[in-house]
Amino acid sequence: GSRFSPPSRASPASRLTSAMANVPASALSKEQQDELLCTYAALILHDDAAQITPQAMTNLIKAAGCTVEGYWPMLMAKMISNVGMDALIKMGSGAGGGGGGAAPAAGGGGGGGASSDSE
Repeated sequence: GSRFSPPSRASPASRLTSAMANVPASALSKEQQDELLCTYAALILHDDAAQITPQAMTNLIKAAGCTVEGYWPMLMAKMISNVGMDALIKMGSGAGGGGGGAAPAAGGGGGGGASSDSE
């Protein structure tokens, strides 16, 4: 008989991608791809109960054979430390009627009034 996983089942990453967007990652702009890569890196680190730092995200992205603009990991790690990963996941899950996924929340500036443009 057949084992537990059906052969037609997509990988978790492709299921997540299809849930987040109706376009393939290759059709996204470079900025959208960078944001998506950082989102996935943060989710992986969170799932492993590892600290979500810009360097840890960059290491994962490089290990996947990808690159992102240097500001993305810093921006995402700061947002995660301000808002909290669990809160961001809930926003992206559709709980409470939020936006279209975790990645768009990054551009939303949901951190509050402590925003400064120094890099």
